[in-house]
Amino acid sequence: MDRRTRENPERTFDLVLKVKCHASENEDPEVLWKFPEDFGDQEVLQSVPKFCFPFDVERVSQNQVGQHFTFVLTDMESKQRFGFCRLTSGGRICLCILSYLPWFEVYYKLLNTLADYLAKELEEDLNETLKSLYNHPVPKANTPVNLSVHSCFITPDITGLPTIPESRNLTEYFVAVDVNNMLRLYASMLHERRIIITSSKLSTLTACLHGSAALLYPMYWQHIYIPVLPPHLLDYCCAPMPYLIGIHSSLIERVKNKSLEDVVVLNVDTNTLESPFNDLSSLPSDVVSALKNKLKKQSTATGDGVARAFLRAQAALFGSYRDALRYKPGARGHISSGCIQSRKEVHCSTQQ
Repeated sequence: MDRRTRENPERTFDLVLKVKCHASENEDPEVLWKFPEDFGDQEVLQSVPKFCFPFDVERVSQNQVGQHFTFVLTDMESKQRFGFCRLTSGGRICLCILSYLPWFEVYYKLLNTLADYLAKELEEDLNETLKSLYNHPVPKANTPVNLSVHSCFITPDITGLPTIPESRNLTEYFVAVDVNNMLRLYASMLHERRIIITSSKLSTLTACLHGSAALLYPMYWQHIYIPVLPPHLLDYCCAPMPYLIGIHSSLIERVKNKSLEDVVVLNVDTNTLESPFNDLSSLPSDVVSALKNKLKKQSTATGDGVARAFLRAQAALFGSYRDALRYKPGARGHISSGCIQSRKEVHCSTQQ
């Protein structure tokens, strides 16, 4: 499990909102309805609606941005809380479920059920379904949960490697981005670059962010992580530290007009990656070649083959990191440059 994921959340979800978007960015989105009704965290109630419409509302509609997406809020303990969203009514209404549990497929399915209830004005069914889940103890992995006649699911196991097609994030990422750009993005993440991913489909955009970050396992991205950035926070792209940020294509020109330096940009729509660095060439070529071959063989396969290929690469790159650590009594540990050099020589000799 990612260290940023809260291990034992109190509830399956904290809040459900129905939010209305106004025709101008100058007006804040309006909360039309919330569950539970007594939810009183005003900071959350003010911040969450602004993440529900992370695109240029004056230029695009739901048909252009898609339906499902997931944003992330980081709390004071550096734990991630996920906002699972579904756009309706031409992109002017957003249903949002806020939860510490990274149950992407479960909550996307539940959002579809809630949207159907609202469309048919079945408010009693909607409230009963939410009450049932809200009051349900957080179930263990692979446990069947029945909320109503129309809503049931099996609790996902978030400790295992993501699989295709069960993991929507990894599946969309692997389909949308070719192997070469996946490897280049992976190398940029290992070098802790400032990275922007952009797409015209919010579902694809956030899936690529979550999917690419998951492939760092057993490590994780420790810097700024914003799967989709709303318009009022675009200045975050000027931050001088490493970040992994998703930008809807309707906002990307605004970002490019800012003073950005040394930023890696992956355009998912065109499957192109722009980078001022050549990070992939600094990784051992035998590791890169083996990873590339495994990924190409996985093009039509299902299961955890893609995630396992990256895990093997991680083991090859960092499995012997302890050999480089040197300790002296009373002093902080440090990394031996001689060991690093010997590792490079080993990789070079295997390629000759």
